[in-house]
Amino acid sequence: MADALISVLLERLASTTYEYIEEGVKLVLNVKEDVKKFTRILRVIQAVLEDAEQRQVTDQAVQIWLDELKDISYQMGDALDEWNTDILKQQVEKQEREGDPNALVTKKKVRFSSFTRCFCFGKVSRVILRLDIALKIKDLNDKLTEIYEERKKYQFLRKELGIQQPQQPQRPQTASFVNMSETFGREKEQDILITKLLGDGSEEKKGLLIIPIVGMGGMGKTTLTQLAYNDDNVKAHFEIRKWVCVSDPFDEIKIAKAISGDYAPSSNELDEVLQCMSRSIQGKKFLLVLDDVWTDDPKKWEQLKVPLIQSGAKGSRILVTTRKLEVANMMRTTPNMINLEGLSDEYCLAIFNHMAFPDGDVDESKAFGDISKKFVRKCKGLPLAAKTLGSLMQNKRTMREWKEVLNSKIWDLGKVEQEVFQPLFLSYYDLSPTIKCCLLYCAIFPKDYKFERDGLIKLWMAQDYVISKRNKEKGTTGDAVFDNLVARSFFQDFEKDYDTSTITSCKMHDIVHDFVQFLTRNECLIIDYGEETTNESKVLGDKVRYLTLRYVPEGPLVISSYNCKKLRTLATFDSRITTIDPNLILQLKCLRTLNLSRNSIEELPEEIGELIHLRYIDLSLNYDLEKLPDTICGLYNLSTLSLFWCSQLKKLPENMGNLINLKHLYVDNCFNLESLPRGIGRLTSLQTLDVCRCGGDNDEAFQIGDLRKLNLEGSLEIQLGGDVTEKSEVEKAQLWDIKLFHLIVDFERQPNSSSSVEILNALRPHPDLEFLGILGHNGTTWPNWIQSLHNLRSLTLGKGTQCELWPFGKLEHLERLALWNMQGVRNVGVEFLGLEDQTSFRIRSPPQILFPKLKHLQFFYM
Repeated sequence: MADALISVLLERLASTTYEYIEEGVKLVLNVKEDVKKFTRILRVIQAVLEDAEQRQVTDQAVQIWLDELKDISYQMGDALDEWNTDILKQQVEKQEREGDPNALVTKKKVRFSSFTRCFCFGKVSRVILRLDIALKIKDLNDKLTEIYEERKKYQFLRKELGIQQPQQPQRPQTASFVNMSETFGREKEQDILITKLLGDGSEEKKGLLIIPIVGMGGMGKTTLTQLAYNDDNVKAHFEIRKWVCVSDPFDEIKIAKAISGDYAPSSNELDEVLQCMSRSIQGKKFLLVLDDVWTDDPKKWEQLKVPLIQSGAKGSRILVTTRKLEVANMMRTTPNMINLEGLSDEYCLAIFNHMAFPDGDVDESKAFGDISKKFVRKCKGLPLAAKTLGSLMQNKRTMREWKEVLNSKIWDLGKVEQEVFQPLFLSYYDLSPTIKCCLLYCAIFPKDYKFERDGLIKLWMAQDYVISKRNKEKGTTGDAVFDNLVARSFFQDFEKDYDTSTITSCKMHDIVHDFVQFLTRNECLIIDYGEETTNESKVLGDKVRYLTLRYVPEGPLVISSYNCKKLRTLATFDSRITTIDPNLILQLKCLRTLNLSRNSIEELPEEIGELIHLRYIDLSLNYDLEKLPDTICGLYNLSTLSLFWCSQLKKLPENMGNLINLKHLYVDNCFNLESLPRGIGRLTSLQTLDVCRCGGDNDEAFQIGDLRKLNLEGSLEIQLGGDVTEKSEVEKAQLWDIKLFHLIVDFERQPNSSSSVEILNALRPHPDLEFLGILGHNGTTWPNWIQSLHNLRSLTLGKGTQCELWPFGKLEHLERLALWNMQGVRNVGVEFLGLEDQTSFRIRSPPQILFPKLKHLQFFYM
């Protein structure tokens, strides 16, 4: 919603305004004072945004006020971006004038966009440009002042210490009673939970056991807990059973008094209340349910937990329901956690039919059987959605009415919006402004879309929502935001890295997707190509900041009919675009993210250089793309450029070294790309280079020694070719100083790899390396540094024609070893294990443990 986007923009402006000024902003038309005034007013407005956000749902005038505020904030950010771009341009020009030794000297004339060409005309042109930007800032300052004055008529509540806070949505109270006739499924989870509650002999000795049930809002956590709480065996097992609806805020005194019951004192002194609670459970086996816990503050929890542990009898249990994984982590109970997932369609259909046909009319339910199943598929396993949609259909008895509801957007159904979205609103309001923005940005993806963790984080960074891990002291990192959204059940269907168990991709539940689309309905638009231009797109027009197009047919990309000229993100999915209209590019001057992956694009127009705000370009899987325009080198704010699987791409522009903010470059599987341009060595901000193609027969190619100038981290594949044969040149890379955890060295592009042993020895990696692959190595021995890699967990060797097996059994931390197409290996003997002969293994006392951590061993194509 509005406050999330604005708050992040305000934080960005507040943290970067003076940085921009210190880096070269001059007193043009008193611009410095205008910027300071703009920042002061924004800070005042920020104090009322929380109240404004909640009121805009029902007050259209407030919504309009917020929209105007957002528009001005966006424009101010763009104006400062233009100013900063000018500063970056000066830096590049200065390096070229002063003969920077890292600069690529080339005689080739490079054509830049009209915007960047103007800088070449000297100081006069620069003053004119800055004058133009200064006038924009002054105009925006005047408009913001008007909005500031207008806010007074709304009498917003301020978010300040000692002043009344905006009222949060009411959290529903729960009780231990359950209507068995309305419960369906969960038998398996109920059995698991009751087993944990009753325990066995070994469990009894552990004393107090805490069992968290974690899941998104509306998943049925409370219902499952009620079923277990009211089980006859559970009732007989515990001397005391207490149910406390905790919600937020976490009130230790309220909770302790609820546990104490008749022993509760009238005093609100924490120590006295805890003493009474302790006496009430002294020596007794108790079951305590803490329903709907939100706080992950360990101090509050420890104050309550200590007397419960000390006073209750062994075998006591605390059952906690929460939407936040952080709560389970804070209680240090993740081994006992029950992660509640969606119900099957069968049970959701039972819930839906129970609500839609309360009289149990079998004939009527059969008549609507097929369409009922379509409703259930919308629920995606969420019991609350099935219950709410079913109750909505109770009084609708014609097929036409049912189809109207089925084809409606879920937020257009008042009852569904109120009841299904309510638990999501509670989770949403509990997020920080930064995390809210990142969640809302996910509205650009189609339903059921699987998004990659790293790619999503880079999209967030392109909008300035988060910062890179290297600058974590300056703000929130993308990894922290992603993990937070996972912990709060906004994401699901995880895929994890086989070796590290880190989540690499996930999806968003359909109901959550509906929710974020509802919150961004005025700014984010997803259009299936071929459909008629909707009234929605006509009305929104330039309000749309994020546009997703699907199913664009083979041919040019045209979006002029949507009149979206303030786009910050343009993405296509399931499309076959072949050309981009230059006039379209010229309309998208505010664009920061351009995702045209998986199309059939042959070339980009030169006008791409006009989009100075671009941070992210994804052209991957455009198999017909042969080259990039030289003007792309004038995009000084570009941070991510993805070109993997552009199999026909032959070369990159020579002046790539001008992209001084480029952090991530992906060129894997660009088979026709002979080498990278030498200018890549100037990109000192570069952190990711998935494939480094070194060598070549010309001096303008990237050389392996240039790697030392980059700030790479994470993964790297080095493809050696051409004239990379000198050990002295390879040593210049200084890989031992680059903190990589994943390295592949590929000799397959070298026509003569007789010196590959020397080259490998010179490519000694960082000692913390965890994953290593060596391909096409035709020497007879292995590098002398392998045994020194004490953290090496995975090793892959392939396509070696002469090399014999190294004593890999000596690698103590190795978990995975794969060998394929190793033609030089004739047999696998004891030397593979690191032994001189079998006898030495038999007589050793105590026996030597070989491959102590090895889990996977593969030999194939051998």
